[in-house]
Amino acid sequence: MKSAISYLAAQFCLLFTLGCLSPDGLAQVARTEVIPVPTVTMSDQEFLAGVEGGRPATIAGELRLPKAGADRLPLVILLHGSGGIGSSVTDWEQDLLGMGVATFVLDSFSARGITSTINDQTQLPRLAQMEDAFRALAILSRHPRIDPTRIMLVGFSRGGQNALYASLKRFHRLHASPGTEFAAYVAFYPDCSYTYREDDDLVAKPLRILQGSADNYDPVGPCRAYVDRLKAKGNDAMLIEYPKANHAFDSRALASAVQLPRAQTTRHCRTMELENGLLVNAQTSKPFTYDDPCVERGVTVAYDEQAAREARQALHELVIAVLKPGAVATVTRP
Repeated sequence: MKSAISYLAAQFCLLFTLGCLSPDGLAQVARTEVIPVPTVTMSDQEFLAGVEGGRPATIAGELRLPKAGADRLPLVILLHGSGGIGSSVTDWEQDLLGMGVATFVLDSFSARGITSTINDQTQLPRLAQMEDAFRALAILSRHPRIDPTRIMLVGFSRGGQNALYASLKRFHRLHASPGTEFAAYVAFYPDCSYTYREDDDLVAKPLRILQGSADNYDPVGPCRAYVDRLKAKGNDAMLIEYPKANHAFDSRALASAVQLPRAQTTRHCRTMELENGLLVNAQTSKPFTYDDPCVERGVTVAYDEQAAREARQALHELVIAVLKPGAVATVTRP
């Protein structure tokens, strides 16, 4: 009965999120922990080939627990985009905490000496955040306040691309710690222009892509085609498309559209993986680089109130269904 009451309370929170916030409008946080995450920085080819090694790096993230006690909580790991940790990430953090879900905002940039990759994506390999996410998953799965069976991965833009492809079984075999897995994957406006080997063979967990139809940073077309391929293979994948919404449509700080004239975009590139993890430009069959003619500059980012509201509803529904905030976890640890 207690579990059922808690579940109804979580549903009430879904409809009246502000009722779960403190008087000043911020979610209650019972505890904050800064947790180091030992990881490595590999080239994309090394990552794809499953090469052991890479350049060691110790990054960190902030774990926030919405309530005190000894019970194990569901968790969402949040992966930032090319601009680093911004207000959209922290807004989502507050939103999830208000639902009774713990959050872990993982910073893949600071410890590597990076502020932003918006204008220069070569500063960090595209798949580095995926390795970081798998490393964080292994650590947080052992945390005494976290239920290892209820950990979701959510990413934005560059981080969304990593959250998207983290769902591949092949990458789990190569990089995830045995016995650990995410309960669901959510990718906000990711770059779907890459084709990896075995990329239609996903783990048996929900995958959701949320993207605007007016996005000129990471256009929605490749994501439509990818989701069609995934569904044809029986994967639980869904694209939720928001008409007229731009990139970063959930960022309230972008109430007025902002032009980023120097931002690099691969919107007209198609990149394919060949043997040994080699990534090539599908148009030229030559190794892909950011000097390729298909790489352009100039994008628009803008908040869209309706799209943001509908995306919040979609994410809340997935969190309720998969993470079941308020449910009592019974976990047997090795």
